[in-house]
Amino acid sequence: MWRPFRKVAFIISAMITPLGFQVSFWSAAPALASVQICSGTLLEIQVQESVTTSSDRFRFSLGLLAEAPSKAAAMALLNQRLDRARQELRPFVLDALSIPSPRSYSYGSGSSSSPKLERASTRIGGVVSRDNYDALIQLAGRLPGVRLQDMTSLTSSSGGVALDDLLLKRALKEGRRRANVTARALGLARVDLLRINERGGRVRPVAYAEARMSKPAFRPDEAPKPQRTLTLGLDYCLR
Repeated sequence: MWRPFRKVAFIISAMITPLGFQVSFWSAAPALASVQICSGTLLEIQVQESVTTSSDRFRFSLGLLAEAPSKAAAMALLNQRLDRARQELRPFVLDALSIPSPRSYSYGSGSSSSPKLERASTRIGGVVSRDNYDALIQLAGRLPGVRLQDMTSLTSSSGGVALDDLLLKRALKEGRRRANVTARALGLARVDLLRINERGGRVRPVAYAEARMSKPAFRPDEAPKPQRTLTLGLDYCLR
C-alpha cells in the first residue's frame, strides 16, 4: 500500500528563512527571458511528493572478524571464515557478493591480562529476496566471526514507472492548486505555468535498526518501507 506524503514551499520571488517566508513582488521578465516572459507576478513554488513503497528485496551488510597472535594467522583465519560464509550465503543472495579488501591492526598491551593480538576484518554485502530475509539473518547469527551490521529495505523492482507518473501528477496538481489560491488572494484571475524544473526523483532505502534485528523473530513486513520522492520547482505567471 502506498502512503503519500507532501511537502510544499511556495515563494513569490521569495526566500525561506528559519523564521518563515520573506515575500516580495517583482517583474519576472528579465529572469525568464530565455523561457517565457511574465508580464504579471512571478510565483515560484517547490512541491515535494513522496510515497511509501512496498519492498521485495533487502540489501544486507555483514561484518567479518578474525583474531590471532600474528597478522598472518589472523588473515588465514579470516580467509577461512570468508570461504565458509561465501558458500553458505550463496543460496540466499540474488546477485554477486561485495567484499572489500581486508584490513588488520594490532591491539592489546602485550601483558598477561591484555595479550597483544592481531585483528583482521572485512565486510560482506549483497541483496537477498523477501522470502530469504529471515533465513539470512539466522544464518549470519550462526557463522563464526560474522556480525549482521544492517539490513536495508529496497523498493520493489516492479511499478517504478507507474509510481513516478503518480508522483508527477500529484506534484503538478498541488502546484496548480497553490498557484490558484495565491492568485485569488492577490485578486488576479489568470494563472500560466511557465517552467517545470524536476529537482530530483529518488528512492530512499531505509535501514533496519540493529536493535530490531536482535529480536528472535525476523519478519520482512516489520522492516521500514523505502520511500520514493519527487521534487518539482514550478514557476507560474499570475495576472
